[in-house]
Amino acid sequence: MSAAIFHLAYPVKDKEITRHFYRDVLECKQGREADTWIDFDFFGHQVSFHVREEAFRAEEPTNKVDGKDVPVRHFGAVLEWQVWHDLRDRLVKSGADFIIKPYIRFAGQVGEQATMFLLDPSGNALEFKSFKDPSQVFAS
Repeated sequence: MSAAIFHLAYPVKDKEITRHFYRDVLECKQGREADTWIDFDFFGHQVSFHVREEAFRAEEPTNKVDGKDVPVRHFGAVLEWQVWHDLRDRLVKSGADFIIKPYIRFAGQVGEQATMFLLDPSGNALEFKSFKDPSQVFAS
């Protein structure tokens, strides 16, 4: 294998609603599925969603970042600059309920990045980010 991809599994409440959100809204290609799970190509990575209603907590913990309450448990993708902006526009048009609206962090500084947080239909927190200069993803 030339490039490592990650595999991540998360719980969902409803498979059909999950299918609609990830396939139709985020435009992720659907992979395999069974009665209680479904896979997606999540921006080049494999994400599996397993139907488990009891896996959800009433309140998820957050940490303060830039004065915003960032969900501790979240996943997402680092996208190319234009891809991030296209996704942002598509999410805004779809009426997505952002928990942290799209904004630019560290403007004009090392690590300048666009970021946004939203919940999927099951309440899983997603972060999408992009770096103005991709070589600065791990810059400190």
